[in-house]
Amino acid sequence: MSATKKTTRRVGWRVIVKRLAWTALILMALPIPFILLFAVVQPPVTSVMLQRVAVRAANGDTPIWPAHTTVSRAKLSPYLRRAVLASEDDRFYLHFGIDIVEINNALERRRRGGKLRGASTLTQQVAKNLFLWNGRSFVRKGIEAYIALLLELLLSKERILDLYLNLAEWGPNAFGAEAAARLHFNKSAAKLTRDEAARLAAILPAPRRWSPKGSIASRRAATILVRMQYAAPKTEPPAPARKRRRT
Repeated sequence: MSATKKTTRRVGWRVIVKRLAWTALILMALPIPFILLFAVVQPPVTSVMLQRVAVRAANGDTPIWPAHTTVSRAKLSPYLRRAVLASEDDRFYLHFGIDIVEINNALERRRRGGKLRGASTLTQQVAKNLFLWNGRSFVRKGIEAYIALLLELLLSKERILDLYLNLAEWGPNAFGAEAAARLHFNKSAAKLTRDEAARLAAILPAPRRWSPKGSIASRRAATILVRMQYAAPKTEPPAPARKRRRT
C-alpha cells in the first residue's frame, strides 16, 4: 500500500472519529435547554404519554389523548408528597439522582437469591417519563442515569418532585396526581386524605394493572402509612455510637 493511500485512510478515520465525537457531544447537550425550561414551565406532554397515545391510536381505543391536568404545589395534598416519597424513594433528599445505597442493596438481594428489583430514584423516573421510553435495556438505563444527573444539577429537589407528581402515570390513560385523584376517588388532588394518598402511591409500580382500592394496594398502603409517620430524611442519619467496653 502506497504512502498516499495510508495517509488518506488515516485522515478518513480521523474525520469519522471527529464527527462521532461532535455527534455525541450534541446528543449529550440536547436535554439541557429543555431541563432549564422545565425549571419554570410545566411540560404539557412527555415521551411516555406520546407512546401511550400511539398505542391507543393503533388499537383504536378512545379517548386517544390521556387525562392530564397540571396543578401547582399548593393544590396537591401534602399527604401525597410524603406518600410518594415513602413508597418510591425515601432517600430522595440524600442522593444525587442515582442512589448508590439502594443499588448495592438490590445487588445484595440478588446475590442472596432474591429477585433483582429496580433501584430507580424519582429523578430517574422523571428522566424516563420526559425523554425516554419504557424498557429495561442497559442502553436506556445508561441514558436515564445521565439525564437524572443533569436534572439534579440544574433543578432543585422540590422542582423535581413537582414534575414527578404532575407527570407520573397513575392509571389507564391517566397522568399526574390531579387526573389520578379524579379517576380513582372522584375528587381533586388537594382533597386527598392520608389513606387515599397512600393508596395512590401504592399503585405507582403498576398503575395500569393495580387499583388503589384493591388488595395489593391495601397491603402496600399499610406499609406506606407507617413510613409516612416520619419526615423524609434530608441529611444522612448519624452513625450509631459504639459502646465502650469496660476494662
